[in-house]
Amino acid sequence: MTVGTKMHQTLASLEGAAANIKTFALDTQDQTAKDMFTKLSQQLDGINQQLRGRLNYIEEQEPQYKMQQQ
Repeated sequence: MTVGTKMHQTLASLEGAAANIKTFALDTQDQTAKDMFTKLSQQLDGINQQLRGRLNYIEEQEPQYKMQQQ
């Protein structure tokens, strides 16, 4: 498995986790929990952006890591 493939899988997992946490924020009536979930989802969004930037850099510099389009 290439670095690019692993990064794509990691990004997909983190995006799924962020979506789940956003759902938790919407589903809860507890304002403290809602605030916590919102903050966590924002942090994950930031991490996703950083990883996406790194993945883009890797794919530009090392084309062999680019995912094959099907």
